[in-house]
Amino acid sequence: MLDRWTMPLTQRPLRWLARGLLRAGVGPDSVTVTAFAVGMLALPLLALEWYLPALAAILANRLGDGVDGALARLAERASDAGGFLDIGLDFVFYAAVVLGFALADPATNALPAALLLFAFIGTGTSFLAFAIMAGRHGLERPDFPRKAFYYLHGLTEGTETVLAFVAFCLWPTHFPWLASLFAAACLVTTATRLWGGYRSLRGAADGECP
Repeated sequence: MLDRWTMPLTQRPLRWLARGLLRAGVGPDSVTVTAFAVGMLALPLLALEWYLPALAAILANRLGDGVDGALARLAERASDAGGFLDIGLDFVFYAAVVLGFALADPATNALPAALLLFAFIGTGTSFLAFAIMAGRHGLERPDFPRKAFYYLHGLTEGTETVLAFVAFCLWPTHFPWLASLFAAACLVTTATRLWGGYRSLRGAADGECP
């Protein structure tokens, strides 16, 4: 929901960082993999209840996730392969953060974490399934032209997910309530994406009929 406003604000600093990496000869896929590796450090850090170092790893991952796309565009190396790698590693990272909280306090956090992972399955599959079908129909994505995949709007998008992770790390004792609330928002996103995606694709199919 917030991505349409936050993304334009982040483009200039991301391009500045990307220019430095381009001059250093760093490739966008290298940034993607490095950011993923750094982000995955959050899993053991959360399991050890080192929440602030885990938050630093999470934020570094999100920064790298923005820089790799800016770098790919500057270097004119944007590709479907790079987009696939980026989104695939993103979803693994998201799940790892939730797993980290479950491991930190299984008795208290395991059930809310399982609920949130269940909700993530819904948001992720509705996002990716629609992207596949939208590609077949050549649907445009005017609000998010810099995304590698068709970006179907939802209540919970990248910005909301980062804010949720920040809240989890700053107030870890409230993880059960925060995770349950965010899971509910993700389920709303899943429902609206399924309905909106179905209507969009039905309309595209009808438009193709002679």
